[in-house]
Amino acid sequence: MLSRVLCVCVFLSVFGAASSLSCRWMDGKFTQFSEAYLDHLNRMANNGTNSTEDAEVKQMVAFPSELYMQASKATAEDKLVFTVQVLEESAALLKKNHSSAPWEEKTVDNFLNVVTRQAVELHSCIRGHIHKKNKKLHMSFQRLSHVLEQKDHSAESWELIRENIESHLMQIDQLTSSLRKPTQS
Repeated sequence: MLSRVLCVCVFLSVFGAASSLSCRWMDGKFTQFSEAYLDHLNRMANNGTNSTEDAEVKQMVAFPSELYMQASKATAEDKLVFTVQVLEESAALLKKNHSSAPWEEKTVDNFLNVVTRQAVELHSCIRGHIHKKNKKLHMSFQRLSHVLEQKDHSAESWELIRENIESHLMQIDQLTSSLRKPTQS
């Protein structure tokens, strides 16, 4: 009897882990949307603005590599939760008074639409129970918001934000690569 219960538990664990890997969005659309939002970010790049030399600002926008290293060791579902949070935090940050940003409004709106759709679709891949947001990741985005305020939403500060978001989005693409089926040529 005990061995049957153990077998059922093992089966459910394996099946549960595999179910998050079979998300149709991850297999079909994730890469397409990822390429689209990175393309929009590239169009938003302001080549005329040099990065700031302010050491304090650079420290505030330092990329949280350790969080991605932790996430890379997480379960498939936790990787999706982390990815959704990055997408949502990125969209929220760019929604903040970006009227002073040196970007075309339509490009920003297109970027936000693609990122938001990606987040919604990936969220549907996560099983029903509630997941806690990563506080350190949230604080990282809060620091980016603070930089915007500290630098009066200058073009230079928006470029720092854009570069940081681009780094985040490239990292989540790498983080989720193991969750996607390889595309067939």
